[in-house]
Amino acid sequence: ITITAFVSPFLSDRDKVRKIIGSKDFIEVYCAADLKKCESRDTKGLYKKARLGEIKDFTGISSPYEPPLNPEIIVDTGSLDLSDSVEKVINYLKEENLLKKG
Repeated sequence: ITITAFVSPFLSDRDKVRKIIGSKDFIEVYCAADLKKCESRDTKGLYKKARLGEIKDFTGISSPYEPPLNPEIIVDTGSLDLSDSVEKVINYLKEENLLKKG
């Protein structure tokens, strides 16, 4: 199992990756958090810079985000802590028999 994390704001980009990997091997995990929550977690001040126009094409500010239409997993990272978020992904993998239970 390989897990990767990307800011992938466009449906078409995610669809391309699904086609390359193959639908049976690609699991889309939607880490959902509203913009206000993302900004509150921004330790580098990138959202502030984007709002000031110092960063162009910043997802959620000056560039759109297209939420997944049918992700395999939705993890509400806006309300779940890291441990619970990870547990949700691991439980999904176990339920789908992709990871040994135990």
